[in-house]
Amino acid sequence: MAGPHTLEFTDANFETEVLNSSAPVLVDFWAEWCGPCRALGPVIDELATEYAGKVKVGKVDTDANRAVSMRYQISAIPTVLLLNQGQLVERFVGLRSKKDLKAAVDGVLSPK
Repeated sequence: MAGPHTLEFTDANFETEVLNSSAPVLVDFWAEWCGPCRALGPVIDELATEYAGKVKVGKVDTDANRAVSMRYQISAIPTVLLLNQGQLVERFVGLRSKKDLKAAVDGVLSPK
């Protein structure tokens, strides 16, 4: 369910791939049974392709990765987190537009 540039983040690799990343990271918390999550999937894949080499973009299956989901208090999905240097920059809860997500990522890439 992911595009070629969309990464899979898990409880096992979250610290290495996300928290220790030198690049900003956009993380989509989702589940297979979640309709809005499936609707957001193609947007996440498009962002992963557009920002390849600049931003890590990936997904966390909340059913299979409960530890990281609990750590970030994911109580509704989809939830998208934007992290930079291991720090939470922005949290989007619910289905959001590509424009909203791009604006947040661009803000991290080109701070004012």
